[in-house]
Amino acid sequence: MQPTFRIVEIELLETPVVLRMPFRFGIVTLRKCFQAFVRVCIETADGKSAWGATAEMIAPKWFDKNPNLTDDENFEQERDVLRIAKQAYLSDSSLDTAFGHFIKHHDAHLKVCASKGYNPLLASYGNALIDKAVLDALCRLSNLSFYQVMQSNAVGMHDGHPQFRGMNFSSFLNQLTPATQIHARHTVGMVDAITAADVTEPVNDALPETLEQVVEHYGHRYYKLKVCGQLDKDISRLTAIASVLDRINAPYFASLDGNEQYKNAGEVAELLSTMRATPALNRMVNSIMFVEQPISRAHALDTDLSDMALGLPVIMDESDGTLDAFTLARDKGYSGISSKTCKGIYKSFLNAARCQQWNTHGNNRHFFMSGEDLTVQAGLCIQQDLALVNLLGITHVERNGHHYVNGLVSSSKQEQADFLQNHGDLYENSFGATRVKISEGRLHIASLACPGFASAVMPDFSRMQPLGHASHV
Repeated sequence: MQPTFRIVEIELLETPVVLRMPFRFGIVTLRKCFQAFVRVCIETADGKSAWGATAEMIAPKWFDKNPNLTDDENFEQERDVLRIAKQAYLSDSSLDTAFGHFIKHHDAHLKVCASKGYNPLLASYGNALIDKAVLDALCRLSNLSFYQVMQSNAVGMHDGHPQFRGMNFSSFLNQLTPATQIHARHTVGMVDAITAADVTEPVNDALPETLEQVVEHYGHRYYKLKVCGQLDKDISRLTAIASVLDRINAPYFASLDGNEQYKNAGEVAELLSTMRATPALNRMVNSIMFVEQPISRAHALDTDLSDMALGLPVIMDESDGTLDAFTLARDKGYSGISSKTCKGIYKSFLNAARCQQWNTHGNNRHFFMSGEDLTVQAGLCIQQDLALVNLLGITHVERNGHHYVNGLVSSSKQEQADFLQNHGDLYENSFGATRVKISEGRLHIASLACPGFASAVMPDFSRMQPLGHASHV
């Protein structure tokens, strides 16, 4: 059964987010930002209705890395594409499936955003959030979990759009099986303290501040290491990181994230060859699973990476703005692509189906998806992203929004208690707040298999401000 419904109301809200310590990625050091919340009401032909919701960070210098834009201008870009998407989805009151509403508006939304100078990755943020909230409403209307709705293809995924052509989505989705736990891959930012000697702005809140403390406290086995595109600095910092990670008795695994900081594939090859020639990095080199988007999106497809003999698979992240991005990347030697709820849930399922299809061709290449998105926050945001990557069969996911933000401390005591009570496997109450619980590097997520899109409880929307009206405290 693929229910049809109309979208009758959309509400855009936000709250401020203050980091407990600075985080640097790419060209920005982040100290504060916002979290967007989207609420959607859907209604069936016979008058049944339900509200759904989602959340996602409003963060600078990822969707659009133009150095001439201020953080506030980046924030406003993301708010604007949400407003554009809201207007589009409310402009058509006809009945359709969840996927049908997505297909109906996707291409036109990108064109409208392009006319305002917004790149496709930024534009996708708008309809990605609307689609997530719509999906949550469908789950609640049907009294089914996200897993059940997707496995039965109740969203109505089909191959009517050119980029979805040739896929049997009902068969593909029916094969997916969620797990009850997933590894958290901890991200080491470019200004993160490695040891106590590196701490320049102590927080002193008893939570981990250094990589040494993170390893001890959370017991991660998976790590994501940011590199800056300057060879000497990268080798020096990776050596310092290796001196800590190499103390882990069990095997550890890592990814390298270039965040578009390399001008070309030759610079990436030089980094990897220098790492291999550095004895102190021997164990780290052997632990690396893949390299993530090292080259600027403007030049990422200039070179066929299969001709570079990098010795490691490379995945695309920031270049993933359009539905055909993975296909174009595959033809240029890329092996994988990231899943992020802020880029679109249907894009993630499309790319997962592509991996399965391409891997059956027997061409000696292995295609895969990774789970990336460090900024997701406790509550709807992290729960929905975890449910998505979990259903896709991804066994580890980038996760450290919990490291930079002090859990749900800014939420009401009742809201914190509600999330803790309903999702006690994922959260704990410690250090004065409800926060994400990581045990031996794993997140336990069985409770996400509840009616709704991975959340049995809603945040307190009355405490939020209309989009664009929140201020930092």
